[in-house]
Amino acid sequence: GRFVHNLLVSGSRRALSQTMVSASRFSFAALRPANRRCWSHSVRSMTTATTTSFFPHVPKIEYEGPESTDPLSFRYYNADEIILGKPMKEWLRFSVCWWHTFGGGGGRDPFGVETLHRPWEAGLGNDPIALAKRRVDVAFEFFTKLSVEYYTFHDYDVAPESATSLEESMENVDILTDYLLEKQKETGVKLLWATQNLFSHPRYMNGAMTNPDMLVFCHAAAQIQKVMDVTHKLGGLNHVFWGGREGYQTLLNTDMKQECDHMAAMFKMALEYKKRKRYSAQFLLEPKPREPCKHQCELYIE
Repeated sequence: GRFVHNLLVSGSRRALSQTMVSASRFSFAALRPANRRCWSHSVRSMTTATTTSFFPHVPKIEYEGPESTDPLSFRYYNADEIILGKPMKEWLRFSVCWWHTFGGGGGRDPFGVETLHRPWEAGLGNDPIALAKRRVDVAFEFFTKLSVEYYTFHDYDVAPESATSLEESMENVDILTDYLLEKQKETGVKLLWATQNLFSHPRYMNGAMTNPDMLVFCHAAAQIQKVMDVTHKLGGLNHVFWGGREGYQTLLNTDMKQECDHMAAMFKMALEYKKRKRYSAQFLLEPKPREPCKHQCELYIE
């Protein structure tokens, strides 16, 4: 029951191909580990998340028809219009994606520093949990005023990743997803899908699910398991796998068969854990050619 923990502590660097057991034996079950103004002006009078609005001058955005001249209105999207037996909102399940909207790099690109300053984050830089909760408050007000019914996130979009401890990272995810659940019940906004960030941290520079290092592979497995658990807790409809680092630039330094075997084993373990826990979220694979790898391994998994 302490398989991943022991591997992380021991720092074993043996190749995964030498230590991996079959997916039927090494499974996730063993893992623990009325005046509308622009929004930039609307936040000036806000104080705290629980006592006031972050966007006080932005009312709920509604459908006003094709003739509307209000830039903060829907002209063609009428959520309740029935089309072929279903309301438009069921055909078009729009969602707000968390990462660059409420977290991320604040407008940073490879050539400069942050340019987006979020006034609601002032004074919270030394308390990552309080900052993350503040972003949740802002996000759910944004969702409801935008009249969208769904949102999506990566695990470390909504919760801070610890610099030293996987266990602390997992605890942070639990704390923040409990708060997300409160907000879902309060607003009626639902989770469309969640996913794990297996690409930002330097440990994943050579892949996560395809990585030959058992330490890295198990860290990825722990993140996947946690996201499966919280997706179920939040009633999420889907669980997304994006393998941005699962691929290669050239076959000259890649054992393609080995990497695909590793990735297939991870998917099999995820499916086994889903069946064992009776989770209902649909698995979705998100291949994005050349982002960032020239070739991505999902394209070769059957």
